Amino acid sequence: MNQNRIPKKDAYIVLIISLIFIVSCILFKFSLVYGFLASVFLAISIFIRRGFSLRELLNMILFGLSECKVIFLLLVLIASTISIWMSSGIVPAMIYYGFEYMKGMNFLFATFIITSIISIFIGSAFGTISTIGIALLGLGKGFGIPSHILLGTIISGAFIADKISPISALLNLTLASTKARYRETIKTMLVTLVPTYILSGIFYFIIGRTYGIAVDISNMDNYKIAIKQSFIISPLLLLLPVLILIMSVWGIKIIPTITTGLLGGFMISLWLQKIKFIDVLKSIFSGYRGATSSAELNKILVSGGILSMVEVMLIIAGVVALNSLLEGTGIIRPIIDNIISKVKSKSQLIFKTGLISSILTIVTCDQTIGIILPGRLLREKYNEWDINDTVLARTISDTGTIIAPLMPWNVNSIFIFIISGISAFYYAPYAVLCYISPVVTFITAYFHKEKRLHAEYKNIV
Repeated sequence: MNQNRIPKKDAYIVLIISLIFIVSCILFKFSLVYGFLASVFLAISIFIRRGFSLRELLNMILFGLSECKVIFLLLVLIASTISIWMSSGIVPAMIYYGFEYMKGMNFLFATFIITSIISIFIGSAFGTISTIGIALLGLGKGFGIPSHILLGTIISGAFIADKISPISALLNLTLASTKARYRETIKTMLVTLVPTYILSGIFYFIIGRTYGIAVDISNMDNYKIAIKQSFIISPLLLLLPVLILIMSVWGIKIIPTITTGLLGGFMISLWLQKIKFIDVLKSIFSGYRGATSSAELNKILVSGGILSMVEVMLIIAGVVALNSLLEGTGIIRPIIDNIISKVKSKSQLIFKTGLISSILTIVTCDQTIGIILPGRLLREKYNEWDINDTVLARTISDTGTIIAPLMPWNVNSIFIFIISGISAFYYAPYAVLCYISPVVTFITAYFHKEKRLHAEYKNIV
């Protein structure tokens, strides 16, 4: 297959019009399914005129979809688990005991620290947000903290997983693409991660003090009474989340881990909470709705079930199809080559690496291309400039990987919206780690002298 059949002009047309389709769907409140579907048809029509057969293009799409079948399974399992953990009393128990033990704390600051630590063990931002994140959102409402601010805090902590967790799929994809080793890469990442983490922590500590003053104790007590009346609550219910955390720490893969949480919650719903089998199945497929004596608590205990994931899976299928066409036809490479052809310094190369990774994540609505293409295509350039592969891995992780939840059209943001009901337009201003990380990386690249940058790596390892 000749990947030079497509002129640069056509490559830019596909990318720009696809972005217009996606943004238009957001502005006019249409489903993103239509935006990606239009983008795929546009790409196919252009590529066919440039010599690709329809069979070739469909094979690219099918290959990409087959590689992502685990993602679709994961979405179904997570949607089911959220409903089950509510009906089984696990999430209500987290809220109940959380009210008791987190009184007087700086809740936002504690949330950032807790989610960042747990995310490293879980190894997935999605897994962190959909489990401990949901419980913390419920707790935060009881403490009078706006949900969009709290969600931004949770996202900042959760996406630490995709930067440094040894069991993170995205980090391992970054390492594989750049041919870097985990141990050396983590040491290099600390150069930017430590200041990023400290600055983010300071931000949440300061605004957390404001919201810590407004705790309504009577409202919290009403929540606890409503939970007690509607569920059998015991500290033993927390053993299942602890088991899931232990499985993650042991390195057990995410699918069997979440399946364990789903099956455990299913049994608890039947045997402890005495919910009918058919009602448990209904909550899995169509979602769970709280029926306590507190209207406010019922707004917290809501999940969409598997049906709520149908649109998300269609959107992700559109993302994967478009990404497969862009990568399979090779239209991205000439653009990247054009950007780095005039690089005159190490700092400029690092800066452009972050820029390329970020743009690819923004345009393709997923981190995958923003990781794979810079990792594969820029590694040779880094070797030419005598920059270690770990710096390439760090730059990609600090930019294209971490900014993903900030764009409303990104797969990450869509997933978060389905779980929480909160759009990126509202939580993004408070997901400060996702902003600070690329800024720190660019500042590091700009202010370090060429020899000093290389010496920095030697001193770290």
